[in-house]
Amino acid sequence: MNQDLSILNLVLNASFVVQAVMLLLVFVSVSSWTAIFKKFFSLKRIQALNDDFEREFWSGTSLNDLFSTAARNARQSGPMERIFASGMREYQKLRERQISDAGTLMDGARRAMRASFQREMDVVETHLSFLASVGSVSPYVGLFGTVWGIMHAFTGLTALQQVTLATVAPGIAEALVATAIGLFAAIPAVVAYNRFARDIDRVAIKMESFIEEFSNILQRNVGTRSTSGH
Repeated sequence: MNQDLSILNLVLNASFVVQAVMLLLVFVSVSSWTAIFKKFFSLKRIQALNDDFEREFWSGTSLNDLFSTAARNARQSGPMERIFASGMREYQKLRERQISDAGTLMDGARRAMRASFQREMDVVETHLSFLASVGSVSPYVGLFGTVWGIMHAFTGLTALQQVTLATVAPGIAEALVATAIGLFAAIPAVVAYNRFARDIDRVAIKMESFIEEFSNILQRNVGTRSTSGH
């Protein structure tokens, strides 16, 4: 009963298949944490950029000035600003073609903003499916390693005349480490996925509300040639 049952020793003495499962789960866990940190800072930046643009939009700055700024800073701007720019660009193109029908103008601007919204949401949701996969699959991968390890441990006992807890414990313990690593990879991924999904829903609702509000502003400006103000 003086066997070393430390985690490191159990991992080093595990069978090849169990070690491969553990290595895979460690790699997945590291990738998961990398995706979590990237998504956390990415969402913070998106929310800050959207808030800054929304404040500027409602501050009384003219639509033309906002559009010029958005066009110049397309790479550094946030999703809401790019949605605004796409709608404004389409609206101005239609006006330049001497289209004055309110329905045509609004449909064009709204379609452009909805298309931009979908592109922005695709970017915002990057890595979310990966976290969902890690959270759902990792426990089963760890369980596979555990089952395999226990099978390997018991098949190794067939040649023994007397089986005691001391002979069974190391094999079962090293197998259970795979499940523990699987849970270690899955739990943070599930928690992060739920948090990010909620935050992304809020971002989406905010941008959809902006599309409707900006559409109302354009609707009021349809009758005029200039969009110098709200």
